[in-house]
Amino acid sequence: MSRAKQSTSLTLGAFSPSVPLRVCRRLGLLDRHGLTVAEEPVASSPAQFRALLDGRVDAVLTSPDNVLAYRFTPGNPLGETADVRIVSAVDRGLGLGLYAHPALRLPTPSSPVTAGVDVPGSGFAFGLYTLMEHVGLREYQVEAMGSTPRRLEALLAGRCDVTMLNAGNELIAEDRGMVRLAGLAEVCGPYLGTVLAAKGPDLAAARALAEALRETCDRILAGTADTLVLEEAGAALGLTEPLARRYLRRLKDPLDGLIPGGGVDLGALRTVLGLRLRHLPDEGLDGALDPARGLIEV
Repeated sequence: MSRAKQSTSLTLGAFSPSVPLRVCRRLGLLDRHGLTVAEEPVASSPAQFRALLDGRVDAVLTSPDNVLAYRFTPGNPLGETADVRIVSAVDRGLGLGLYAHPALRLPTPSSPVTAGVDVPGSGFAFGLYTLMEHVGLREYQVEAMGSTPRRLEALLAGRCDVTMLNAGNELIAEDRGMVRLAGLAEVCGPYLGTVLAAKGPDLAAARALAEALRETCDRILAGTADTLVLEEAGAALGLTEPLARRYLRRLKDPLDGLIPGGGVDLGALRTVLGLRLRHLPDEGLDGALDPARGLIEV
């Protein structure tokens, strides 16, 4: 008599609900890889990595800049580093761009612009500073507002003038009349938006999840999971059918959509590192992308 395959439980910390993860579950790929995955919403990148370092989550969907910061730079918001590693690449940004409230008077605002960020020294913040400079917004004050859904709420409510949005949040913003000023992939590409990361050395469950997500992304890109994506984009992100269809097209976009095979593009990772060094030039990150430094799990 054969025994049923034992399932490994994994808690995943994420800023926004992950449509690929939900599609992965419905395709039966989590079961195939012996995984039971629960999502844990996080309020900010420091909160996400506090949970990872403390073991309250087993893996995270995050910006690769966060992995750089919490692996190599003691000056990060938590003031400590750990053996955190990129296990797989997921997407190139999913529409990541600079969005403005329509009340903002461009190109010359009458007062300094309020820019909403996760935390000031994070990857999306570095992207925001770069795009603001690109569109000519040089007078601004920065306010920490947490994760992307929280920043969307702040922008819609007028609590900030500009912020960085992606992963379906930008589609809601556009539908509500917010203005897209510039896209990071267009201005700074190639760009790496989201990675699956975990804390070493025991990465067996994270590797299994990475493989399941790679298979899912490949199916989405091949067009064999369209119906599931539309259903889950509506349920998880609250997107109307027209917005869900735009989200599906974004997932398949070669510029800022899903990454086939989950491989880490070193050129895109150099863009992320370059944005950090542009705004925080002396962080001891020389050679951070050297394979011997262990940033990328192989």
